[in-house]
Amino acid sequence: MRLTRAGEYAVRCMMYLSHKGKGVLVSKQEIAERADIPAHFLAKIAQDLAKAHLIAIRQGPKGGYSLSRNPDEITLLEVVEVMIGEIYLNDCVGRPTSCSASNRCSVHAVWEEARNQLRGTLGGVSLAELSEKESCIPTFPVHNIQ
Repeated sequence: MRLTRAGEYAVRCMMYLSHKGKGVLVSKQEIAERADIPAHFLAKIAQDLAKAHLIAIRQGPKGGYSLSRNPDEITLLEVVEVMIGEIYLNDCVGRPTSCSASNRCSVHAVWEEARNQLRGTLGGVSLAELSEKESCIPTFPVHNIQ
């Protein structure tokens, strides 16, 4: 499994917003510049994150993006799977009916265990925990959404 560009950018966006906190409105331009995400790509990613209720989007000249939930309530797994779908390492794990041998295949069990470990690792860390460990993102004046 390799994280897509959209997945990487979504993680960067969510990490930047998590440094700001829930409900803090941040302009698209600021996020694009500070998180090194092309602005046109950020707009598409933001739509997916908003559909998943991870962020809110405010349109207009004073618009931007804000976290919909507290950073300690959002896992890295949620962000990644919003962008790439549920993680599985092989078709037989994600779609058992795709392989007639999956119920007797010894490799199937290894793929499934690896998938569960990866999902467990990503699901076991919140954006708040990651934000605490990362101090390289500067802060700027922001506007709270009421």
